[in-house]
Amino acid sequence: MAAQSSSTFANPPNYTFTSHRLHRTLHASDKQPIVLVACGSFNPITYHHLRMFEMANDFVRQNTNFEIVGGYLSPVSEEYEKPGLARAHHRVNMCTLATEQESSGLMVDSWEAFQNYQRTAVVLDHFDYEINTVLGGISTRDGEHRDVRIMLLAGSDLISTMSEPGVWSHNDLDRILGRYGTFVIERTGSSMDQATDSLARWLNSIYPIPQLVQNDVSSTKVRLFFRRGLSVRYLIPAAVIDYIKQNYLYLDDGSGPDKEKGKDKESEEAETSLRDGGFLLQL
Repeated sequence: MAAQSSSTFANPPNYTFTSHRLHRTLHASDKQPIVLVACGSFNPITYHHLRMFEMANDFVRQNTNFEIVGGYLSPVSEEYEKPGLARAHHRVNMCTLATEQESSGLMVDSWEAFQNYQRTAVVLDHFDYEINTVLGGISTRDGEHRDVRIMLLAGSDLISTMSEPGVWSHNDLDRILGRYGTFVIERTGSSMDQATDSLARWLNSIYPIPQLVQNDVSSTKVRLFFRRGLSVRYLIPAAVIDYIKQNYLYLDDGSGPDKEKGKDKESEEAETSLRDGGFLLQL
C-alpha cells in the first residue's frame, strides 16, 4: 500500500507523531497488521469511546485474520465549527489523560486537531504516511517487513451518513472504505443495515460489530449533565472530570447569544432523552 508523498502533509507547529505504544513487531506472522483510527470531536472523551477499541479488539481477535498493532484517537479541528466544541488543545489534553491513565495501548494524534479542517480520507492518508513511510511499517519476528493497514473505527451513526447523497464524495468513500476499510460499532438508535445501505460495493471492507452491552453514553449528554449540575462520575474518566472543572469547560452550550438557534439536533435529542427518562433537572 503506497503512501502519499511527504509534500501532501503540512504538519502543525511543533508536531510530533505519537508512536510510543505502537507495536513494531508482529506477534503472529500469518496475520495482517492493522492500526485503528477513531476520528471525532471527543468533546469530551467518554468511556464509550474507549470501549469502542475494546469491542473492536475482541471482534478482530475472534473473527478476522488481522492483528491490531496500534489504536489512535484523532480529535477534529476547531474549524469543524460544531456548537459547543471545546478548543482543540483542551480536547487533545483530555484524550491524552484518558488514554494514558485508562489504557495500555491507545494513543492520541494531534495532527488533525491543530490545523485547518481535514477530511477523514486525508487523515487516514496521514496515518498511512507516518506509519508506513516515516516509520517504515513494522516487522515480523523473522525480520520480514510489513506495511500496516490503516482502518477507521466508527459508530454506525457516522457510517449511516455515508449512505446519504451528497454528504461524502465518492472519491473519499472509495479511499476510506475501499483502500483502508472500517469497523462499525453498533450505536443505540442506529440500524446497522441502514448504516451500510448504498455501500454495497465496499461491504467486503466494512466490518459491523454489535454491542453486546448497550451503551448510549454520548459526549452531548455528558456536556448537558455538566450544564445541569449532574454527576458524570463513571461516565468519563476521573482525570477528565478534574480537567473539565479546572478549566471551566462546558458551563454553557458554547453557541453564544443565539443559543437556541445554534443548538444542534444532537443536543436537542439528548435533552429529550434525559427529560423522558426523568433525569433532567428543572432549572
